[in-house]
Amino acid sequence: MALNPLQISGLVLGFLGMVGTLATTLLPQWRVSAFIGSNIVIFERIWEGLWMNCIQQVNVRWQCKYYSSILALPPALEAARALMCVAVALSLIALLVGICSMKQVQCTGSKEHVKAYFLGASGVLFILTGIIVLIPVSWTANLIIRDFYNPTIHVGQKRELGAALFLGWTSSAVLLIAGALLCSVCFCKRRTRRHRCSAPRHRVHYKPQNQDMMASKTSISYV
Repeated sequence: MALNPLQISGLVLGFLGMVGTLATTLLPQWRVSAFIGSNIVIFERIWEGLWMNCIQQVNVRWQCKYYSSILALPPALEAARALMCVAVALSLIALLVGICSMKQVQCTGSKEHVKAYFLGASGVLFILTGIIVLIPVSWTANLIIRDFYNPTIHVGQKRELGAALFLGWTSSAVLLIAGALLCSVCFCKRRTRRHRCSAPRHRVHYKPQNQDMMASKTSISYV
């Protein structure tokens, strides 16, 4: 399978999506403190992520602390952790499978149909990873918006959308585009190979005229 610009673009986008997914998983800016009211003096800033929460007070550096107990975490946070870890693992597997579909890689042999299967599998895994990333990010954003407009929750406990959520949405879109590109390249390669293999081969037998003339002359000479 020859190198295709769409194939290279898909693998590059898949790598960027994998890096973005990993950064989204590790960054603590999932939920940030909301500043509501007319007071412009900010004494404290709070960030909450999947693995830690960070607090910054006036003229004090950041202080971060990992969550001490896994069992004490909310179910939504535990589910988001699991889904993001699965997404990181799938994106890595999809990238490795996509690299194996390249022509220069000889671990899968030189057969085009084998490399086409690897390319299609890589595209499907990237699409699946993008969907998995989209679920916890959108779920967390929905919970934040719901709690923000809930009048029963104290103002100090309300949170806003953090930068990690926007990075997660961007990474999900990049992964979906990468998977769509790789799947389209795989479909085009398989379709071209199918038409090439199923094309009818007509063989026309020509009888040289020189042989006919020689045969006629030979028959006349023997008469």
